[in-house]
Amino acid sequence: MKYLHTMVRIRDIDASLRFYCEGLGLKETRRMENPAGRFTLIFLAADETPNAEIELTYNWPPENGEIEDYGSARNFGHLAFRVADIYATCARLQAMGYTINRPPRDGHMAFVRSPDLISIELLQEGHLPPQEPWASMPNTGQW
Repeated sequence: MKYLHTMVRIRDIDASLRFYCEGLGLKETRRMENPAGRFTLIFLAADETPNAEIELTYNWPPENGEIEDYGSARNFGHLAFRVADIYATCARLQAMGYTINRPPRDGHMAFVRSPDLISIELLQEGHLPPQEPWASMPNTGQW
């Protein structure tokens, strides 16, 4: 058996690519447009694990222009990524306007949510010593 990918439905391609590519550093590996099915599939991967992909699925709006409501996305657990510097990753995401819902107080683990409310777990490669402002930052919202 070989793991292929995890599919996440998205509402906005640009907002999702900004989060996953600019914020997390994933790279787009391929894209498929399906006019007959009215959807776009965008595959992303990390440099270190190019065969473990995330499939972003964008369902085109119906003719009436309404956007699909996927709720709070709590029916999906989370995606997890190992990072080289959790503090730098969280600082970059925070500077981009994303809320760090569970700050990396312990120098090891943090949670942030994507524009489509998917929980993203960030795990430090090894451990870093606790560092401010993260060490005393409270949790915010759901993660």
